[in-house]
Amino acid sequence: MKQIEKISTGKNYAAVNVGKMNEIIEHELPMGPDVTIKGKVFAGQAVGATGSELSFQTLVPGQDSGFLHTHKTHEELYIILKGEGHYQVDGEVFPVSEGAIIRVSPEGKRALKNTSNENLTMLCIQYKANSFTEADSPMTDGEILQEKLTW
Repeated sequence: MKQIEKISTGKNYAAVNVGKMNEIIEHELPMGPDVTIKGKVFAGQAVGATGSELSFQTLVPGQDSGFLHTHKTHEELYIILKGEGHYQVDGEVFPVSEGAIIRVSPEGKRALKNTSNENLTMLCIQYKANSFTEADSPMTDGEILQEKLTW
């Protein structure tokens, strides 16, 4: 089973490596005594994220996420990094492929299926719905510093 590798940590950061995208399938996520999801890894805690959780998952050809699910308070962004499939939300099914981004509200009943002959790899970012305001915009929150880069 593949593990997340720590790259570096400091006062204001943490860096990890989940492996190459074609290696995500080697991760396993234990969900309970008799349930393990092959090809899924959560990375938010590994980097100490305080406002979101993120996971990578690879589905082999023909595989689906196994179940519909909702959340109590978390909205999710699904980003298809490789492959093709179908995404289902509230009974609606539509095709997705590399570059597709799907936002789902907490109440949305969601699932993903690989419909291609290649692995499908996605990144899911999960965060509390309605927590990002206009004041959080990268254009107003970010500050450009007048310091030299050190590389």
